[in-house]
Amino acid sequence: MIGDPSTNSGSSTLLVTLTGPDRPGVTSRLFQACRGAGVIVLDIEQVVLRGRLVLGVLLTAPRNDAPLVRAIQDAAAELGMNVELTRGHGDNQPRREGRLHVTVIGAPLRPAAIAAIAGRIADVGANIDRIVRMARYPVTAIDFDVSGADPMAMRRTLAVEAARQEVDVAVQPAGIHRHAQRLVVMDVDSTVIQGEVIELLAQHTGNLERVAEVTAAAMRGELEFADSLRERVALLKGVDASALDAVYESLVYTPGVHTMVRTLRRLGYRFALVSGGFTQIIDRIAAELGVHYAAANTLEVVDGVLTGRLVGDIMDRPGKAMALRRFAEDAGIPVANTIAIGDGANDLDMLAAAGLGVAFNAKPVVRDAADTAVNVPYIDTVIYLLGITREEVEAADAAAGVTTPAPPVP
Repeated sequence: MIGDPSTNSGSSTLLVTLTGPDRPGVTSRLFQACRGAGVIVLDIEQVVLRGRLVLGVLLTAPRNDAPLVRAIQDAAAELGMNVELTRGHGDNQPRREGRLHVTVIGAPLRPAAIAAIAGRIADVGANIDRIVRMARYPVTAIDFDVSGADPMAMRRTLAVEAARQEVDVAVQPAGIHRHAQRLVVMDVDSTVIQGEVIELLAQHTGNLERVAEVTAAAMRGELEFADSLRERVALLKGVDASALDAVYESLVYTPGVHTMVRTLRRLGYRFALVSGGFTQIIDRIAAELGVHYAAANTLEVVDGVLTGRLVGDIMDRPGKAMALRRFAEDAGIPVANTIAIGDGANDLDMLAAAGLGVAFNAKPVVRDAADTAVNVPYIDTVIYLLGITREEVEAADAAAGVTTPAPPVP
């Protein structure tokens, strides 16, 4: 059996770095120059940025590399590109343990933020192995492949720096799980939709101010959710049930929610809505979005009028986590492969139970507890955390005949 020449500390290597204008045939011409040298290709990396190509190739080096070097230099001159040649020994070692994906999201993303995040990565003893752009608009999302890091230390350090730089940073372990089929469980009020359904209903009673006060306190974790819900629902007594239709028609969806569901469903993902809101609204949202599961509270309606009471068990903080586990079991998806997205204190147990908990424009108590926080207004930003680029989303939409907005002019 032939040994792996890249792991032999005594083997000589030649790193070829080619830079210049991108055009067809560059890679082919470079490897034609190497063809007769009896070398082995150990690694290739390439990136194109605004029409500029950077191509790196790691080769085993022959004992006499002068003819190979001349051939590569001639090829670069023919292409009108710059070439740098670096000799080494056994420098194609596997990346260190502790591999992570660090995704940085900004709107806009400024150089100072990248400098600060990269500096903190170095401070915890980790190395950046690769950098890839995940999205260019409406946010800029950059994915760093990092090795040699302790996940908890990295998450704590970058959370502080992200707040200072006013960007979002997600830290996730690298591995095959990122490509697994998943269940995405979403809160509804102020997550899937903008605003709170119960406040929209309260506009029909004259009690909006009081309902809004109690809702805000409950979402901050200052009130027990079940008690606060009963208090607010009691204030809806006497509202005509037709108000439910009016509220549904007035709903405003969070930007990107249709894109996220549409894109991930193409990959076999399952979706669930788990809400402290009301089935009379939530079930209709689920049907419109194409969501597989839904769980919420049910308002009692008698003779076409809200009674101010609820029917059945209350979907509270523990209930949301239980629903996540129930839906995961029904879908045949491990809980470790679930994603929960929420904004309020009643989402905390659900976020903790999920494999990845995302605080979306959340209250401070939720941001501090979640695996990662997204503070831009576009919920489809979560797609980038899963290794899917904006370009891939657009290509899939185009193939399906779905029209997407044109990107802004840089």
